Amino acid sequence: MESALRWQHIPVGLPAAPPLSSAGLVFSSGQKWKEQRRFALMTLRNFGLGKKSLEQRMQEEACHLVEAIGEEEGQPFDPHFNINNAVSNIICSITFGDRFEYHDSRFQEMLRLLDEAICLETTLICQLYNIFPWIMNYLPGPHQTVFRNWEKLKLFVSCMIDNHRRDWNPDEPRDFIDAFLKEMTKYPDKTTSFTEANLIWSTLDLFFAGTETTSTTLRWALLYMALYPEVQEKVQAEIDRVIGQKRPVSLADRESMPYTNAVIHEVLRMGNIIPLNVPREVAVDTSLDGFHLPKGTMVLTNLTALHRDPKEWATPDTFNPEHFLKNGQFKKRDAFLPFSMGKRACLGEQLARSELFIFFTTLIQKFTFKPPVNEKLSLKFRSGLTLSPASYRICAVPRQ
Repeated sequence: MESALRWQHIPVGLPAAPPLSSAGLVFSSGQKWKEQRRFALMTLRNFGLGKKSLEQRMQEEACHLVEAIGEEEGQPFDPHFNINNAVSNIICSITFGDRFEYHDSRFQEMLRLLDEAICLETTLICQLYNIFPWIMNYLPGPHQTVFRNWEKLKLFVSCMIDNHRRDWNPDEPRDFIDAFLKEMTKYPDKTTSFTEANLIWSTLDLFFAGTETTSTTLRWALLYMALYPEVQEKVQAEIDRVIGQKRPVSLADRESMPYTNAVIHEVLRMGNIIPLNVPREVAVDTSLDGFHLPKGTMVLTNLTALHRDPKEWATPDTFNPEHFLKNGQFKKRDAFLPFSMGKRACLGEQLARSELFIFFTTLIQKFTFKPPVNEKLSLKFRSGLTLSPASYRICAVPRQ
């Protein structure tokens, strides 16, 4: 069972994750990783990253999201899958060459399968599978649901690849899949990592990373705005002063909006959605702070300790945008690493930062987010491959 193999051999208590030798972008290593990361970065740039065309797609998608939320007419609703769909549509436009309507039942099912797998990965039964796979393979439980979900997600990507092949023109690549198919034709003897399996897993990695992390951060952002109305008012005042309530939000506005930028950074710090970073493997025997780390040792970076360090943050456990402000101007912080660092830092950092600014600012430009009457919002979270807010309902009241 290929999907099962992808998620084996992680110790109890750690987020289940693919072994570092597996296919794809996130957990591959060595020459395979170098080839796949270089290709992904080049392709992301070719299809809009850092260009005005992708910014326009974000602006258009933000309008679709505003329209979908506006249909709630200020009544309590769960923003989870509307936000998921909007964020996912940006990476889908790069990987699949198209966006999906919010009422597309098949795509909603894919988002649901992804969300369920993310949630179940860290359950006790799934962790037991990592220790006793030879026994757990034959027992029912949530681990079997995870395997089924990943197989369905793989099938979804395989169908998208088959659809691309039907009208594929190697001289005019439309998206990541087209570009990867062209790369595969350069190596018919399969001497590189440009194989069908890597195409499926790399696409899934982009789909997962480009959907879940940014979407979860935005859901934390709306929750914090409803819980801290005074912060939301300051963001809206800055939006009204710099942009107004009619003009679309532009990435160029970010430099003139230090408070809004600080709020987004504080959401990333407090949301802390990947608290132990992505597991990494020591490439050679290493000594670190007096500890000997043999080659092959798994290393986890405690980002929670960094982002809640009382030596670095004035109020480490309190939502406080002033952490990223100095004399009214935005201030970068060395102790802030939500996208990791080094050669294996998140390759989608620029995309994520752009999406967060445009989606968040557009939503606060158009709505005021409030708790439902007689309902109390909380900062309870749901553990999974990411730390996401527990399901909540919120009111999006259109601004006049």
